Amino acid sequence: MTSVEGKYVDKQEGMNMEVHFPSELLRPFIKIYRVIECLDEKLNSILPDTSLVMAFRFQGQVNYLTNEVKVGLPSSSISGLRKSRRLINYSKGAANILVIFKEAGANAFIKEPLNELFQESVPLDNFIGFKNISDVEDQLAEATNNTQRINLIEQFLLSKLYNHKPDTLILASLERIRLANGLVSIKRLASELYVSLDAFEKRFRRMVGVSPKQFSYITRMRSILTQGMKGHTLTEVALEAGYFDQPHFNKDFKLFTGQTPTDFMKSPYLM
Repeated sequence: MTSVEGKYVDKQEGMNMEVHFPSELLRPFIKIYRVIECLDEKLNSILPDTSLVMAFRFQGQVNYLTNEVKVGLPSSSISGLRKSRRLINYSKGAANILVIFKEAGANAFIKEPLNELFQESVPLDNFIGFKNISDVEDQLAEATNNTQRINLIEQFLLSKLYNHKPDTLILASLERIRLANGLVSIKRLASELYVSLDAFEKRFRRMVGVSPKQFSYITRMRSILTQGMKGHTLTEVALEAGYFDQPHFNKDFKLFTGQTPTDFMKSPYLM
């Protein structure tokens, strides 16, 4: 991976990826922009993450696979959080830009409850304030380079940023879940934040896109993968992740990655 003018370029077999960073005004809400350009047809296994993703396709076709059937994704869409992996098929020459939000960051642009997006990819023009999406889609297709495209998306998102006040209670809960690698008692967390469990869960789902328990599950599984599994027995990994028995861990792991722990460690994957 090489660094080029504030972005990162990653060349993989049959695919080019660039990572661009948001401007100062959008930094509180967006982690990165990822540009994916496919030289050949490509199938990617995408694991669940804690960020909602907005996608702008400016070339070719992108599909997701469900029961081995290809389902076309719209030119502009937003995908909610998921509890299981997803297979994405890029046609030869396909190219799109992903806006990867910070946790609860998409709430600054979308007024609808984010939990309505759980496990779904929805056309962007389904949402209030995004009905004029065709204009920016045309501009993205006509742009001559990715820097121009990122600038167009930034201008577009800045125009959609409404008078948003961050929910400090939810942000504090997200930080605690991250620090604990997802191993938290939601009931105790709500008590420590001096809020009722029902009120906490409702606010959390609306702003983050899943329940606190589901978010903790995703955080826990991501922690297992990022901290590495090699050098440990599967029993040790399961116990460290808070599981009391191996079968329960194996079941959750296969749901999350699409593979057993043993098979997963033998194969490359894209996180």
